[in-house]
Amino acid sequence: MPEPLLSVRGLCKHFPIHRKGFLRRQVGWVKACDEVSFDLMPGETLGLVGESGCGKTTTGRAILRALTPTRGQVLFRPRPPATAPQPAAGDTGGAAAREAEERVDSAGVPPAVDLATLSHAQLKPLRTRMQMIFQDPYSSLNPRMTVHDVVAEPLVIHRLAKGPALEDRVSEMLRRVGLKPEHRTRYPHAFSGGQRQRIGIARALILNPALVICDEAVSALDVSVQAQVINLLQDLQQELGLTYLFIAHDLSVVKHICDRIAVMYAGRIVELAPTTALFQAPCHPYTRALLAAVPNPDPDVRMTTGLTGEVADPGNLPPGCAFHPRCPCARERCRTETPALRTLGDSRTVCCHYA
Repeated sequence: MPEPLLSVRGLCKHFPIHRKGFLRRQVGWVKACDEVSFDLMPGETLGLVGESGCGKTTTGRAILRALTPTRGQVLFRPRPPATAPQPAAGDTGGAAAREAEERVDSAGVPPAVDLATLSHAQLKPLRTRMQMIFQDPYSSLNPRMTVHDVVAEPLVIHRLAKGPALEDRVSEMLRRVGLKPEHRTRYPHAFSGGQRQRIGIARALILNPALVICDEAVSALDVSVQAQVINLLQDLQQELGLTYLFIAHDLSVVKHICDRIAVMYAGRIVELAPTTALFQAPCHPYTRALLAAVPNPDPDVRMTTGLTGEVADPGNLPPGCAFHPRCPCARERCRTETPALRTLGDSRTVCCHYA
């Protein structure tokens, strides 16, 4: 079995709650991401789904260290790209960092790096191997920069190309995402939402990363444009050998693109399973409720999820299982004992006492 590209172990991100007033005394924590653990294999697409506010985006940002984790491990194996970009002349620091990335152990596997413990200076050379595609194609692009400057910025920051080489790489990446190189001098406001998202994809892939976190990359697009962008992401994954962590709330999109799916509720993963197995036989009551909420085109079919109550407040979670106030299968043990994530016989893990 190949080693995981990314191994997340007990990842937590808690935000302090302060009382209003002059002293602003801390009175609690918002557990946006709590004890999240999973493995992501090379070339795999793992979907991360759940209701709004369940901690999906916080998990993705904590993995990339856009947010500093409260605790936990984020073990990343930065495999060198198939065609590693050459550093600019005089960039000895970047070259040394890339040589460190390419070191392998006796088994020929690059060593794992714990991203949660690195400083910003140590993280910089690893940024070329992990990137993010943001949700909103309108706010994620600088309106004062041309398309060329937006896509070329990562190469300029890491000193990987300049002059004609920079122009050629930007033009090639724009072609790969379905845009015309002659549009490089335009500004983001001249493009549609789907085209802007393609620009964001080009910016993320210009460094030839191994890991790409797609933070609801198609949720702000029309349905027809969503299909085009999803097909583009799949084609680029095949061409460039990419690994995706695909954050979404649309289960039909996740079913189409993902190999495995992790379901989150109140900051924790409650079920993780292969896509086919999860849709055919969901084990956790919350997963069953999510699947029941998928729209049915038959007007005679009455939709019901079987859930009552409101989503759990991450700043004031109930004791025991956080889902028990809404769970139709809850028992006394669920109200007092927090369930652990346990493995079942069909390559799935479930956080439920009675799954």
